[in-house]
Amino acid sequence: MSALPEQEHHISLDEYIELEESSGIKHEYFQGEAFAMTGASENHNLLVMDVGRHIGNQLAGKSCRPYPSDFRLKIEAMNLYTYPDLSVICGETQKAVKPRETFLNPTVLIEVLSESTEAYDRGKKSEFYRSIPSLQEYLLIAQDRVHVEQYRRQGAAWLFTEYSALEDAVVLTSIGCTLSLAAIYERVQFDAE
Repeated sequence: MSALPEQEHHISLDEYIELEESSGIKHEYFQGEAFAMTGASENHNLLVMDVGRHIGNQLAGKSCRPYPSDFRLKIEAMNLYTYPDLSVICGETQKAVKPRETFLNPTVLIEVLSESTEAYDRGKKSEFYRSIPSLQEYLLIAQDRVHVEQYRRQGAAWLFTEYSALEDAVVLTSIGCTLSLAAIYERVQFDAE
């Protein structure tokens, strides 16, 4: 659901916080600019809910917790404030000083790709996410076909794996979870071409 569709204007961090509190609309904030977040399709919402449910069920009783897209992330190295579709934090949640309800230490980040944001999610945003010291895994999930891309930290490098069959399962080793593609795509309907 993240996007950089329309530039608003150059604003301070305090103005961004005020905008977030008063507008009722989520915005990404990057280098003094706020960008309104776009709405999401039915497939997008089904995937986010089902992936979140499957991860949440597997994490019950463990020290890792999943969060939906209403929990803001600050990427300190880039001074980017954004709202990942799904986040998993293990251990104590580290929060930014300002705004307080902004976390800093995800272990896993998940984005469901949209036509309008796919290039950004694959490009700059992926690069920004991979700069987070605590991040161990990052998933990109297609909503127009069965396809999941996984980036897994291996020392100083990132291992890339892709999955495109309903029989496949993504193993999130950092949090001890497995996502069956058949399960997460069970209710998704693809447009006939």
